[in-house]
Formats: sequence, structure tokens, C-alpha cells
Amino acid sequence: MERRTASVGALHLRAEGLEKACGETRYIEDISLEGCWVGGTVRSPVARGILRGLRLDPSFDWKRTVLVTAADIPGKNVVAMVRDDYPALAQGMISFRTQAVALVAAPDRRTLEEALQSVSPDVEVLPPVLSVEDSLSGGTIIWGDDNVVEEYAIRKGDPEGAFASADLVLEGVFSTGHQEHVCLETQGMAAIPREGGKMEVLGSMQCPYYVHSALVTGLGCRPEDVRVRQTSTGGGFGAKEEYPSVLGLHAALLARKACRPVKMVYDRKEDLLCTTKRHPSIIRHRTGVLRDGRIIAADIDIILDAGACTTLSNVVLSRCALHATGCYSIPNVSIRARAAATNTPPNGAFRGFGAPQANFAMERQMDRIADALSMDPADFRLLNLLREGDSFPCGQVPRDGVSARIVLEKAMEMSEYRKKKAWYRLHNQGASRIRKGIGLSLGVHGGGFTGRGEDAIRGTAAVKVSPGEILEILVSSTEMGQGASTVLPAIAAETLGIPISSVRHPLPDTQVVPDSGPTVASRTTMIVGKLVEEACLRLAGEMAGLAGKVPGLRDSRLTWSEGAFHSRDGSSTGFFELAGLLASLGHELGASARYEPLPGASWDDAAFRGDAYRAYSWIADVVETEVDLDSLEITPVRAFVAAEAGRAISPLLAGGQIEGGTLQALGYAYLEDLPLEGGSCSAAHLNQYLIPTSMDAPDMFVSLEESPFPGGPYGAKGLGELPLDSGAPALAASVGFATGTFPERIPITGEYLHHLLSRKEGRNGR
Repeated sequence: MERRTASVGALHLRAEGLEKACGETRYIEDISLEGCWVGGTVRSPVARGILRGLRLDPSFDWKRTVLVTAADIPGKNVVAMVRDDYPALAQGMISFRTQAVALVAAPDRRTLEEALQSVSPDVEVLPPVLSVEDSLSGGTIIWGDDNVVEEYAIRKGDPEGAFASADLVLEGVFSTGHQEHVCLETQGMAAIPREGGKMEVLGSMQCPYYVHSALVTGLGCRPEDVRVRQTSTGGGFGAKEEYPSVLGLHAALLARKACRPVKMVYDRKEDLLCTTKRHPSIIRHRTGVLRDGRIIAADIDIILDAGACTTLSNVVLSRCALHATGCYSIPNVSIRARAAATNTPPNGAFRGFGAPQANFAMERQMDRIADALSMDPADFRLLNLLREGDSFPCGQVPRDGVSARIVLEKAMEMSEYRKKKAWYRLHNQGASRIRKGIGLSLGVHGGGFTGRGEDAIRGTAAVKVSPGEILEILVSSTEMGQGASTVLPAIAAETLGIPISSVRHPLPDTQVVPDSGPTVASRTTMIVGKLVEEACLRLAGEMAGLAGKVPGLRDSRLTWSEGAFHSRDGSSTGFFELAGLLASLGHELGASARYEPLPGASWDDAAFRGDAYRAYSWIADVVETEVDLDSLEITPVRAFVAAEAGRAISPLLAGGQIEGGTLQALGYAYLEDLPLEGGSCSAAHLNQYLIPTSMDAPDMFVSLEESPFPGGPYGAKGLGELPLDSGAPALAASVGFATGTFPERIPITGEYLHHLLSRKEGRNGR
């Protein structure tokens, strides 16, 4: 019998790490397809207009290429998502600048570029709606009846009565900008037409079955006629959630007409200008408090910029609304959340999706109230934290515990928050142009889909034994750099008592793996990992039942426990030992498990109330910065992060997730500026859109606090989204402390900081 080895909690190397580090990983651009052409997109030069047709240069030999327009789409002219309002190709109306109008494929890139320069849309320009304020004013209707793509409302207690009895009412308006994912690998997909009208699509993606659904809808074919395969994916962060459905359908339409493989890989410019971004937000807070600092009422109005189409705006908006009060217990709450349409490129999924916007506003409002009450921001938070038995505004009482106090106190302890605050205050009273700041924030994130989302998916995971003592995990959950190919095998190895080196997580292929749901929403470890655990246990149980057919074991009745099969005489048989015996008798060994609703949980979609998430993870950040008052340069110096996401399946990877996500959150706060000009992104390359590099990373100190969740595999909860929720407001508070200002929006660019300092000096001058 093989020796049982502990896998959960061990410090495993990444399953694919060495291959990536050595440059051996093959991404979609590296994969050669025989006879493959390259595809490109003809895009709208205007934000809004009526498409009259295409102008084709007669001097170009169009016989060398293939041209696809909306008229060539055999199915519905939509990219199937949560709502069918995203045209695969423009037809009649142009809704945003860079919208795809037509597609071109050519045998080589030079010919493709010539073709793209020889075609242009004939558009009658209309006045665009470029801001959410103009959109909600209703002056020009560009979506539905009122430009409101989605709306949610949450109410708890008696807000009006509570405001009337408050000793202090404070208001604030907070805003966040676009943020680009900047995956190392840009968007890329390829399509291969097969016999009988079938289509195979492969590429960089998070959600193979999302792409599958989009192809079935757009091509008008049967589900069995479409095959989708993930290739090694160089980063996602949400960028590869919905957009591969767009690009995959485009490649398939070209391949169908060209009758040959077609590959489409964006360069960085096209990736920046045309793909989805994080939703900008404007969030208004009105808060009622008592003299002792207790919050008794909150009125919150949320507006997100959806862009021209829904994509995933309703999903992002719902999470934004449900996380609007953060980690705090507020007895009387009114929340109104709207996503407004504009004639700008659609916004979509981005790590945290809605929670970072909501949390920035909530945490900044907490700082504003603390200042008005002359309380330390930490003490004000500690006074108002959620406690065991408290409910969120939607009515949910977290059943997995509340760890807000645990992470906040740990982050304060790690950073010596109170001492440093006193030191930096004294430092800043001097004449030095370098001012020092320290700020803190809290965050919470619900794991998995909202409400009945997981019930609707009913995801399935499967495992099977392959030759060579290998266990394969068959799920549609993808590896995109976050560690799924290490964490899922660790769960299976722990469950079956086998080495993690004997477990494989192959790249998903819809002809091979069941639909376990998309790789989003911090659900892979908590939801799919639990299904993998259950499938492994089911497999072991089935093998125990078959043991009686094995010669020499015929009289034995085996039971499975502690990673081995046990007989009544006290002897044990290892997993692969019995698997080999059963395989020699012709048995194919495999099992699956399907998601079942959480007992006792309820959610009312119409009322938008109930148990919104299976479990919540918690985080606290303390960020130290230096601000140069001459150059207005902000430098994050140190970041202290305490997080509680249940048990860490892989502490090494969990720490990496937190460090990477925290750096992404800090970049969101002060560096990543992406304004729109004429309805299009102003940045076409990465010297215009700056992101933090390793040189910009502060010294990071991470503490993993574990409060195991019984509903997750070995107590694990979701982690991937969490680090984006808390870093930005902590940095904003730190910059405010250093400069004596109060940032209300991010990113805190040099121009914005100059504005804040000028306003401060103007007040002081009076």
C-alpha cells in the first residue's frame, strides 16, 4: 500500500510553474494550425450612428480574402451572455466606438492589414451619450425605455425614522474609474471548421461553456456540433470571462466562410481599445450616526457605467449593491443601485466585480465620519463592526462566522498602526517635502454566485483513473495563473491518500469535461473543489463495492476511510493498488458529483433578499505611503494584509493571490488612469496606461487567518476576488493622512492630488 501524504496545507510548487518559467508553455499564438489564416476586425470610428454599409476600395483584390458581415451570420446576431443585447457584428445601429462592423480573414498578416485599410464603415453620425449623468437624464434614449440596464433595491429597517433621530448626518460622493486587466497574454482565439458543419474553437479563456453557448447561438447549430478547448491562458482577472465569447464567435464566422482554420489574436493596442474594463462608479452615501459613534442609518445610491451593452453589468451591479455596507452592522439601510447605458465600449467582469467600487465608497465614508467625530478610523470601525448574529442589509446572517474584527486587529498589530500614526504625524509637522502616510481599510467578499446562481448552474465535477496510476480531474474550471491546477489536485490527493504528483488537471475540453460552471466569482476552490472532493469519495465508495469481484478479495468487504481501503481482518489496500486490480478485470473507474443547494438557504430574486452567498471571506489592509510634495509622486512603501478565507488549501498560493491582488488594488488607487476621449479609451499602449511593476511593489506582509467553513473542501472558502476589495481605500486614506487632504475618487493622479492640495491651501488662506 502506498504511503498516505498530506496535501492540503502543504507548500506545493505550482503544477505548471516550471513549464511557464522555462518558456515551454504554448499559448494560442504559439500553436500552429495547418492552412490557418489570420483574422481581423473592421471597427466603428464613431461612438453612435447609423450603419449605411461598407466602402470597399476597388483597387484591392478582395478575392485574396474573406469578408464577413452581419448578413453572413447563420444564427442570431448576438453574443449570448446574460442578455442578448451585444451584436456579434453591427447591423443598422452603431452603439460604441471600436464596435465590430465586419470581419476579414487573409492568408497572412500583411494581406490582412492591406484589406483592413481598404474597407471603412459608411456611418451617419449621431450625437453620443458619453456619461452616466447624461444617460440618466433621459435626454437621449440609447437603451430600453430609460437607459437603465439594470436596477436593484435593498431595504432594511426604517431608514427615514433613523435619520430623524440621528445626532449627525454626513454625506459623501465617491467615484472610481475604468481599470484595464492587462493580462500578460492578450485576447486570442482560433476556429477550425470540421466535417458535417461542425466547429472546433480553441483559445485563451476562463469559461469554455460560455464560449460554447455563444457559438451555438451565433452559428445556429446543435450543441453537439461545437467543441471548445482551452489553451494555456496567460492571465484572466475577468478579461477572459465574457470576451472570448465575442472573439471565439468572430473566429468561427470567418472559419465557416473561409472553409479553413482562422486565428485571431489581438495586439496590445487592440486589447486596450476594444475589450471590456472595470465599471466606473459614482456612489453617494448619506449616513446617520449617534454622538457615541454608532451608525444607525445609511442611504446609498450606486451608479455604474455599463457601456453600450449589458455584458455582465447586472451581475456586477448586484454584487456592488450587496456589498455596499461592507463589514459594518447598520440597522436601517436603503440602497438603490443602477447600471446606466452609455455609448462607450461595454464594461464587464473584473476581479472583485462590483465589490471594490462599493467598498471604496463605504470605507472612505467611514473615514469621513471618523474625522467628523474626532475618532480614530480604527476605533470607529471597531465600534461598528458586524458581529455574530448580525445581518447584512439583504437579511443574510453569515453562517460561517464573522471575522472582521480578527483581520482588522491582526493588520493593526502587524503594522504597529497606532505607533506609526503618531510617528508620521510628528514627521509631517516638519519641513520635509516627503510626507508619510498610513491608512487602513476593511473588506468582505461573498464566495460563489449570488442568490440562486449556483443552484441554476448545478455544476458537475468528475474524476477518472487513467493508466500509469494517474487520477484525472475533469472539470470546466480553468487554470489562468491563479493555481487551480495545483489546488484541485491537492484536494483530490488529500481525499484519496495519493501523491499530488499522481493527479492531473487537464486543460478543459467541452467534449471531455462536464460543465462545472465558469472560472469566476471565487468559486473554483470552494464550489468546484468541494465537488472534486465528493467525486473522489464517490469513486472510492464504488471501488470498495467492486472489490468483491477481485480474486483474493472476493470474501472481503472493504470500507474506505483515512485514504485507504480496509478489510475486516485489519489489512489495508491503497487506492492505486485496488484500482490496478479492478482495471485488470476491465473496469473503467470514474465518478462524478453534482452541486446540491445548501440546506436551509433561501433567496428571493424578486425581493432581492435572503442568503446571497454560501460563505464570506474577510480582509484588512494597512498601507503606508510616502508623498513627494514637489513632484506629487505617491510611493506605496509597506502593505500589511490580514485575510480570512477559511482553510488555505495551498498557503503558498494563497499568499501569492493576496500579494498580487493587493498590488492590483494599489494600482487601481493611484496609478491606473484610463479616461475616455470621444467615447474611446485614451490609452493605446502601456506607456500611456501605467500599471505597477515589481519596482513599484511595496514591502508586503501577509497573515492568513483560518476559520474553516464546513461547506468548502477541507474548510476552504473563496479567495481570488478578495484582495481587490480593500487595498484602494487604505491607500487613499494613507495619502490623505500624508497630505492633509481627503481623496474622494480614484485613481489619485498627480493632477487630482494637485487639485486637492490647491483646494486645501485655498481654505487655509481664507
